[in-house]
Amino acid sequence: MTKDPLLINKIAAAILVAGLLGMVSAELASALYNTHEEHGEEAAQAFVIAEPTEGTDVAAAPADAAPAGPGDILPMLASADVGKGEKVAKKCVACHDFTPGGPHKVGPNLYGLLNEPQGQRDGFSYSDAVAGLGGTWSYDELNHFLYDPSGYAPGTKMSFKGVRKDEDRADLIAYLRTLAQSPAPLP
Repeated sequence: MTKDPLLINKIAAAILVAGLLGMVSAELASALYNTHEEHGEEAAQAFVIAEPTEGTDVAAAPADAAPAGPGDILPMLASADVGKGEKVAKKCVACHDFTPGGPHKVGPNLYGLLNEPQGQRDGFSYSDAVAGLGGTWSYDELNHFLYDPSGYAPGTKMSFKGVRKDEDRADLIAYLRTLAQSPAPLP
């Protein structure tokens, strides 16, 4: 056996490099296969395909099919949780500001939005789709827009996919209601 004065150093370096390679591989795999757990989203099957049983008409539509649009949240607003709505709104802070007189970001400032004209915030350049809506941001209009922004206003610049859970949308709209000098009355 040769007397290599650096043999111990070489062995230690090999162990450290192997550990570092393992950590980098784990981080890379985590980035490639992101589970979005940091967003609080639950993994769920997009749709369930029922196994046909004997005597089942396979062509018949399922009785429990998902609704084509948002549920009516107006009755839910009186008992909606503003604190939960504020948590739901954290998804929006990258693109929107919620403070009085705050700046527009990628999207407009949302302070005092309820019952304001759609697509007409001073100092913000709306897409033609939203600028041409012509209505006001009522409870019902916000419900439909927040459920599916691109379905409500095809061509909108807003890339957010929407808030699909009725309870979350009710909580979010209840929170948006509080962002005003004098909040709009509940429906």
